[in-house]
Amino acid sequence: MRNENLQIRTKRFALEVIEFCELLPKNETTGILRRQLLRAGTSVGANYRAACRAKSKPAFISKMGDVLEESDECAYWLELLVESGKIDAQMAAKLMKEATELLAICISSINTAKRNLAATD
Repeated sequence: MRNENLQIRTKRFALEVIEFCELLPKNETTGILRRQLLRAGTSVGANYRAACRAKSKPAFISKMGDVLEESDECAYWLELLVESGKIDAQMAAKLMKEATELLAICISSINTAKRNLAATD
């Protein structure tokens, strides 16, 4: 996937997380999980943009690690919302799928960058 396409995709993911969070029930527990999901979901795109501006392959790999962590964290907060009964699984399905796909893309990108880095050593 090209950098520009993934930048658009991660930004769209952030916007979908914002929209999703606005629909969550208003109570104390959900409010805490909402803030965590909102922080992680909007960080995915911000960290990817930073990765695209990395000055070196190790810096790129490090920033992509941040993208991976935030994508995984999104999946975790969504799982908690579903498994605690705060929302039904259908409501979270689209975001969960996208978080999982972004996670797979990150893993692949990191592995490719590491191979390319090792080939230049």
